[in-house]
Amino acid sequence: MDDPAAFLTAAEALLGPRGLIRDPALIAPWLTDWRGRYQGAALALAAPANVAEVSALVRLCARHGVPIVPQGGNSGMSGGATPDASGAALVLSLRRMDAVRSVDSAAGQAVCEAGVILQNLHDAAAAAGMRFPLTLGGKGSATVGGLISTNAGGTQVLRHGSMRALVLGVEAVLADGAVFSALTPLKKDNRGFDLKQLLIGSEGTLGIVTAATLRIVPAVGERIVVWAGLASIAAARELLLHVEAATSTALEGFEVMPQACLDAVLGYLPGARPPLAEPHAWHALIELVADTTAGGTLAALAETVAASAFERGVIEDATISASEAQAEAFWLLRDSVAPAERARGPAMQHDISVPVAAMPAFVEAAVPAIEREFAGCEALAFGHLGDGNVHFHVMAPPGTGDTGRAAWELGQGKAITRRVHDLVAAYHGSLSAEHGIGQLKRDELERLSDPVTLALMRRIKAAMDPDELLNPGKLVTLAPGGTIA
Repeated sequence: MDDPAAFLTAAEALLGPRGLIRDPALIAPWLTDWRGRYQGAALALAAPANVAEVSALVRLCARHGVPIVPQGGNSGMSGGATPDASGAALVLSLRRMDAVRSVDSAAGQAVCEAGVILQNLHDAAAAAGMRFPLTLGGKGSATVGGLISTNAGGTQVLRHGSMRALVLGVEAVLADGAVFSALTPLKKDNRGFDLKQLLIGSEGTLGIVTAATLRIVPAVGERIVVWAGLASIAAARELLLHVEAATSTALEGFEVMPQACLDAVLGYLPGARPPLAEPHAWHALIELVADTTAGGTLAALAETVAASAFERGVIEDATISASEAQAEAFWLLRDSVAPAERARGPAMQHDISVPVAAMPAFVEAAVPAIEREFAGCEALAFGHLGDGNVHFHVMAPPGTGDTGRAAWELGQGKAITRRVHDLVAAYHGSLSAEHGIGQLKRDELERLSDPVTLALMRRIKAAMDPDELLNPGKLVTLAPGGTIA
């Protein structure tokens, strides 16, 4: 950076007092990641009001050599939106760009700005009799820009896919301030590279997403949620196959958790009650939906599927939601696993995927291996079995507490992560299924990635952001001097 004072003066003139925040007290909440693992510093917090201001600001940053850390709802799990400790970077928040520009029910499309909160997008779609088929526990804070940048998944990937499948068009500002405008979707477009897909999942390292055209689908006419108790995760996989065969396109979500996760949630949520009378080694949450109300047909289907699974010995017990409130209560138990775990104490979180068919074998091998090799730790796997993604978390030994968190994470925790990722690699899986790489997994990505893949990523980074001003230190970096390693 050549002259910080001159840059800040110019940025304030461009954005105005609402658009450039320099008060340390106001900036502080945006300098720590959601889990409190990373703490950074920043030159200022910029909050532009439109794409023209974003473009002009990025040009100004390029001229002065100021790094930019784009930030959505700051609810990421990999430290991808937290600046480093140098204080040289500008945190760029798009929270003022929060307009849902249009909802077109006939076309099945919604156009919105990057700062739109996911829950608000859900509400806007619902008002038009539609829905955006991606949801997750952080829907009250996660933004469209952040979801696109991390290629978020959530609980409906099984039927609708991740953000890659839901983004029809993108508007983004590139490292030199140029605006890439491709909001208009085409069913067929054979003009070379699909550049929007390059930006999806790039974590703000190639461009800053400012708006998107998203796919929306008809609102749910009927929904049934089944909570089943199982003897093993292998039984959960068998149940998944059984439900897929019996329900076809009605199956929208299939989540699993061990009894230990449910116990943690029941202790965390005031007034929460277990769905089943007795504990079970594993639990599955199954969501079936129909786009139109069919007079109880879905409930009858759920009862038939549950009964046949019980007769085959696949499940030990099950209950079917009798109302929308009960369906929501079941989902609240699932969505509360992460905050309940966070309340218990330090843990190493691994957002991993392996081939769906291999997930039971992976969990059955990895859980005892980790607990055997790291005495006192508890390994927990929960999440989206239907798409081969579970969150594999390892709790610190009892008594570690917040005071011992940093030392544990840097010592035993780091060794745990390396071992978990080695196990994932042995099953031909991915060390990041939906939360991105950020700074948390960057070194592990480099250690375990195919060299050709890593070299290609670096070449793309070098071409689009040769000065490494866009979210530096995240996902992939260039070698010293900006050359390709």
